[in-house]
Amino acid sequence: MEPVTHLLFGATMGRAGLNRKTALATATLTLAAEAADLDVLSRFGGSAFGLNHHRGFTHSFLGVPLVAAVVVGFIYLLWRLRGRKIRNPNLPPRWGLLFAYACVAGLSHILLDFTNNYGVRAFWPFSERWVSWDIVFIADPVLLVVLTLGLILPALFSLINEEIGARSKGPHAKPTGRLAATVALLAVVAYWGLRDYEHRRAVAALQARNYQGADAIRVSAYPYWVNPFRWHGVVETPAFFASMDVDSLAPEVDPEAQMQICYKPEETPVTLAAKKTYLGRVYLSWAQYPVTETEELEGDPVENGRAAYVVRFRDLRYDYPGRDARAILGAMVLLARDLHVVEEHFGMSTRGLPSGKDR
Repeated sequence: MEPVTHLLFGATMGRAGLNRKTALATATLTLAAEAADLDVLSRFGGSAFGLNHHRGFTHSFLGVPLVAAVVVGFIYLLWRLRGRKIRNPNLPPRWGLLFAYACVAGLSHILLDFTNNYGVRAFWPFSERWVSWDIVFIADPVLLVVLTLGLILPALFSLINEEIGARSKGPHAKPTGRLAATVALLAVVAYWGLRDYEHRRAVAALQARNYQGADAIRVSAYPYWVNPFRWHGVVETPAFFASMDVDSLAPEVDPEAQMQICYKPEETPVTLAAKKTYLGRVYLSWAQYPVTETEELEGDPVENGRAAYVVRFRDLRYDYPGRDARAILGAMVLLARDLHVVEEHFGMSTRGLPSGKDR
């Protein structure tokens, strides 16, 4: 998921009652819920290196306690710099418990990322396999709204009570936000349950039919933004891939008759050379429905910086109709005439390349 959802989820866990056991709980949970994305720094090693290490170690069960230790260490440093001052002197920080909270928040990060179709490598380094639930879009406004309301509604009601002069019913009647935060977390779980049910219906609908007379080898359904009843279906047959929308409420496959067919490209020495590169191996280990497109560049390869071919990788799970996600989540390898690598990078920008012809 995008960072805001992780931060809100961690803060909501704190407000749901965990902040009653130790000082600095909400701050620790909030930071630890997002800390796994520190692996974004791997992009400084290049786009291919960044792809290889994104959602790797920091998003694994083995990495959770180490990331948690870094977060707790940072919180401890801030606490010392502030002169060990806390809001409630009667509730001191309990560092062992804060470490446990940071681990729980780290696991929540893995869970949230597991729900979308990018996936995680939770069992790294014992397994490099990517796993994903495929039920929630990477940025889901429903989750953002639910979690935000769970945090701010108590404050809004408190302001309203002050404005109308409502009296407190006792020393413990001041709103703490615990109920609202708990309801928000339960609402998130219920939302996942709804999407999982509809996802299963979409997959079942895809499996129940054939495609241009061919049976499917495998099928997948990927979420759309907001709408839990609309899915992007991708099907593999022996000769081609098919992609189409699925209405899980009906259920109905390709309700608008806009199915797209992508025939499996023939393997050539050029594509094989591209797949053997560092980026090619990394991309193919991550992609679920990879296809390649080869372009031979026109002109003198010397003038083209020695590049004679461009091999583009794309993953059909991101080929949503009407969206050019390939430009973001595709990859390209430039090869010389002798098939030596000239350049490789994650992304499909063609700036600086001469026009060519597809092969």
